[in-house]
Amino acid sequence: MSAPIPLVDLRAAHAEVAEEVDAGFKRVLANAAFVGGEEVAAFEREYAAFTGVPHVVGVANGTDALELALRAVGAGPGSEVVLPANTFVATAEAVARTGARVVLVDIDPDSYLIDVDAARAAVTPATRALVPVHLYGQLAPMERLVAALDGTGVSIVEDAAQCQGATRHGRQAGSWGVAATSFYPGKNLGAYGDAGAVSSMDPDLATTVRSLGNHGGLTKYRHDLVGCNSRLDGLQAVVLRAKLARLAAWNEARRAAAARYDALLAGLAGVVRPTTLPGNEHVWHLYVIQVPGDRDAVLHKLRAAGIGAGIHYPTPVHLTPAFAGLGHRPGDFPAAEAAAGRILSLPMYPQISAEQQERVVEVLATALGEGSSAG
Repeated sequence: MSAPIPLVDLRAAHAEVAEEVDAGFKRVLANAAFVGGEEVAAFEREYAAFTGVPHVVGVANGTDALELALRAVGAGPGSEVVLPANTFVATAEAVARTGARVVLVDIDPDSYLIDVDAARAAVTPATRALVPVHLYGQLAPMERLVAALDGTGVSIVEDAAQCQGATRHGRQAGSWGVAATSFYPGKNLGAYGDAGAVSSMDPDLATTVRSLGNHGGLTKYRHDLVGCNSRLDGLQAVVLRAKLARLAAWNEARRAAAARYDALLAGLAGVVRPTTLPGNEHVWHLYVIQVPGDRDAVLHKLRAAGIGAGIHYPTPVHLTPAFAGLGHRPGDFPAAEAAAGRILSLPMYPQISAEQQERVVEVLATALGEGSSAG
């Protein structure tokens, strides 16, 4: 049997940065700079330069990043936050943790991104924030969202966990207000554990986020706000700095891999390839297709053949038990539900080879009953 092809190959990424990470770990250990410190400060500066968003605050993980950004713009008990039904549950969790009410809307069926018209229609006098999710590696239509919310007083908090390096009309996440990102190991820019950050154009908002994540204060034993403990540590900052230096090249490799998949899949009847919105530069955190027939059976056949495919995400937020209290039923968000039943994520990482991708598509063709006709 051929060697397995993982959904994401973290070992290959580590091999490229191992020496730098080892040297950086030694620096942190020698200085005992375990929480905060120069490595964290340097990463925040370097990530700000990379994104063009001047104020970056490292935090413990992406879910905290969303919660802290939401709290900083005033989300809390008595308010509402609008977000798409097709997202990882952490987006809704972060809203719930602020005490605000989760308000779900449907998605655009082609891009899987938030439906702008539905989002605007969901805004009420209680709405404090809207969370566009930059899903799978491309940004939501931000200029349309900004225009739709003009005059409403609603803040935009971008969920940028899957789009490090992606742009819309040349602008990265955070340049529209404030963005929260995750550096979970499998992300385009991934740590060796949990880590995250908040990016903002507003220095005061960034200061509030930093205070909230440091027990409500910027100096020891002074607590101006009711905060929490959510800080980026020095060891994770070392990893992120090493990977950030390679992120542009890695994203370009992902784009090349996506183009190969596009060509290889062109001959597979019924397979819907991903759509990139005009104006977006995609970074292909995930390569998500739709397959005809029994998607779960196709997934089983792929995995049985050693192909590490996945589903992002199998259950829309409104149908998860955790959010049953919202009172939604099947059929409330038809585009999100239809996608959840057909989407399939193929292996995608910068180091994936053309030969590996050819095998992925050959196995997929067989699983769909088309033999070796692909490509």
